[in-house]
Amino acid sequence: MTVGFRISERDISRDQALLSRAAALPVANIGDVMNRMQAMRGGFRAFGARRAVVGHAVTVRVRAGDNLLLHRAIDLAQPGDVVVCDGGGDLSIAVAGDLMIGHAVRRGIAALIVDGAVRDIEPLSRMEIGVWARGITPAGPYKDGPGEIGHTIACGGQVVMPGDLIAADEDGVVVIPAAQAAAVIAAAEAHAAKEADTTAAIAGAGWDRAWVEESLAAKGCEVTR
Repeated sequence: MTVGFRISERDISRDQALLSRAAALPVANIGDVMNRMQAMRGGFRAFGARRAVVGHAVTVRVRAGDNLLLHRAIDLAQPGDVVVCDGGGDLSIAVAGDLMIGHAVRRGIAALIVDGAVRDIEPLSRMEIGVWARGITPAGPYKDGPGEIGHTIACGGQVVMPGDLIAADEDGVVVIPAAQAAAVIAAAEAHAAKEADTTAAIAGAGWDRAWVEESLAAKGCEVTR
C-alpha cells in the first residue's frame, strides 16, 4: 500500500505576474475577499527574516516528529515556492531547524509553513526566508518516514493542494485555491483600495458611522435610555 508513503513529482503551474500583484496586498485583505474562510488557524508565528511572502504551494505531509519527506520536498521545490508541511500540529518534536532551512535558503525557497514545531530560532531570525510555524521546541526530528509529497494536505485547518497560492505575513497565513487565484487577487486589490479610502476618512474624522446603528436596528436590537 503506497498511500501514506508516496511522492508525486508532477509540475505545478506558476504565475509570476499574479504573485507580484498578490505580494503588494496585506494578507488580511486577501482573506477578507474569500469570505474569511481561507485563513489558517491562529497560532502560526513568523520566525524567518522575511515577514511577508507569496508563493505557490509545494505540499508535504509528514509523520509527527519525522522530517525525511520534508527534506525531499525542499529538494523538489523550485525557487520562489512555499513548502507547506502538514506536521499534524505536533509540538513535541521540531521537524525543521537551521540546517534544513539554511539549505532551503540556498535553493531560493520563499517560505516554509509548518503545522508543527521548529527550532534554532535565533539563526532562523537572520535567514532570508519566511518561516511560519505553530511552536518551538529544542527536540530534534527523526528521519524514517512515512509521508507524502505533492498530494492534498491539511495545514492549519485548511485544505492545501499543490499549486495553491499561499500568502503569509505577520498576521498569519491564507490559502488561495489555484483555480480562483486571479479572481481573488483582483477582488483583494479592490478591497485594499476601499480600505485605503476608509483609513483616509478616519484620519480626517469623516468616517460615516451610521451603518453601525442601522445594522443593529435591522437585527432588532433593543436600546433603552
